[in-house]
Parts: sequence; structure tokens; C-alpha cells
Amino acid sequence: GEHGSQPLGKVPSHSGDMKLSLVTRSGRELLADGIDFQKDANEVTVDQLMKLIEQLASEGKIKGMKKMSVHRQRITIPGDPKPVALASGKSLAEYNIQDGAVLTLKDLGPQIGYQTVFFWEYLGPFMIYPLFQCCREDVYGRQFTPCLAQRMAMYYWLFHYAKRLFETFFVHSFSHANMPIMNLFRNSGYYWGFAALVSYFVNHPDFTSPDETRVKVAFALAMLCQLCNFICHITLANLRKPGEKGYKIPRGFGFNHITCANYTFEIWGWLFFNIATQSAMGVLFMCAGALQMIQWAGQKHKRLRQIFDGKDGREKYPRRWKILPPFI
Repeated sequence: GEHGSQPLGKVPSHSGDMKLSLVTRSGRELLADGIDFQKDANEVTVDQLMKLIEQLASEGKIKGMKKMSVHRQRITIPGDPKPVALASGKSLAEYNIQDGAVLTLKDLGPQIGYQTVFFWEYLGPFMIYPLFQCCREDVYGRQFTPCLAQRMAMYYWLFHYAKRLFETFFVHSFSHANMPIMNLFRNSGYYWGFAALVSYFVNHPDFTSPDETRVKVAFALAMLCQLCNFICHITLANLRKPGEKGYKIPRGFGFNHITCANYTFEIWGWLFFNIATQSAMGVLFMCAGALQMIQWAGQKHKRLRQIFDGKDGREKYPRRWKILPPFI
């Protein structure tokens, strides 16, 4: 703390130095002597704190935590009603953390990069779906020629996941660098499993195709939705100028009326896919994805309305649908 100020906690400190206590969520002390910084709170950043915790853990000084890379750490200030998580890139002073403060450390477990997870979860469907059509004699045990709907469904599916892979590396910017490694298996199980199920039934020799005109029109509209979804992703990628952080109100191309317009076009794309293929598994896949996107859209809409509340000079978030006009 500043010269002459009283420490907030019970840990004694020299003037100008800073000492913090580190505990588990149950309140168990992790470092007998706490963490000692030979500098003022204004000079200590969250990143420096995380680096120091990583170092202390590797030296065996944190009880029960040997591996504690910065990506595995969740540091919070105990609070009521909710604890406040410390974010990388900020200083401790921004959270009003002073000498003697108590911080909670949680081990998030092994982490993996977002890009890596997206790559594997999208590569699976891209590789799995065409196997059922290309190796149909081995899969179904008989010879047949795929109809127009089956061929177009495969082309659409491949285009969709090729687009997603492209966006993962060249369009999306991720606000969080990592996620728990178990997400890789959960997400991949979902995408890979549905790819096999949808492909098995759509490419089946007993598949009954709708009218060819309906198939062509539905896939044309589905492709239009893919284009709109791509434009939405470009719009979101350009929302912040280089180096900018924090939330912005998305504007332009769909976002003027819908908070999560990218999800809207994604769901509509799969709706047209199902109009063209009338597959029960396709409908199940669309509904599972839509329910998750509706949940995400609700969270984002609520967050943006809370941040942009029109008070203290802040902009007021405009009235918009969340995801699926005119219903939600």
C-alpha cells in the first residue's frame, strides 16, 4: 500500500511492499508465507502474479499443485454475491487489491488452445460424412447410384465444414486462448457422432428424395445462408480495431436487427438442408445445435444490455431480436 497506510489483511508488510495470501476455494492456505512483492500494488500486474504462481508451483512451494501454468489458473477476489475473476492485461490496483488481501486460486486442469479444438472438431465431420457415400458398397452391402439430393447434401456438408476450418484460422479471433482439454473430447464426440448418423441415413440406399426442384431451391437458399453467416463472421472480426479490447455493439448486415445474426443464418442453413433431405437425424442435429446457440445468444444479449445500459454516458443497447425473429 501507500506509505503510512494500514494493511487491509493480517499479513505484516514493509512500507511500499505488497504481500498477498493465496487460498483454495474452501479457504485452505496454499502458501505458508504468502506471496511477497517488493513493489507497490500499482506496479504489480495480473500477468506478473500468474507468472510468479507458476514459478512457485514448479518449485513445489504451493501445496498440492505441481503444474500450474498461467493457462490453468483462475484467480478470484472473494466477493458477495459473486467472486471477481482477475483478467490478464490488468493491474492489481484496477481491482483495488491492496497489501494483505486474500486471493482464491483454482486449478482449471490441463488446457488446450481454441484453434486446436476447433480444428479437430470440424475436421472429423469433413472426413467422416463423405465416407458413407464414397464407400457405400462396403457400408450398405449393395451397389446403387446416389440421387441428386444425396450428392448435393454431401457437397453442402463439405463446403460448410471447409468454411468453418478456414474461419478458424483466418477469420475468428478468440477472446480466450485456451479451454479445458476435456472440451476437445466432448465437442468432437458431438460433431463426429452427428456426422456419422446424418450421413448414414441421408446416404442410405433406401433414402427417399423429395422433389428435385425442392432440393435445388432448398440447397440454393442454404448456400445463401452460408454466405450471410460468413459476412457476419467478417463483421464480428472487424468489430475492434487492432489492440482494442472490451465489448462493442455489433452493427451492420443483420446485426442491426438481431444480436446474434451469425447464429440465425447458421440455423436457417441447416433448416434448408433438412427441407432438401427430410432426414430425422438431420433435424435432430439442427435442433441440438439451435438449442445451444439460443442459450449462447441469450447470454450475449443479456451481457450487452447490462454493459450498454445508457447510464453515465454509456451507449444504450438498441432493441433487437436475440437470434430467431419473430420468436426469440
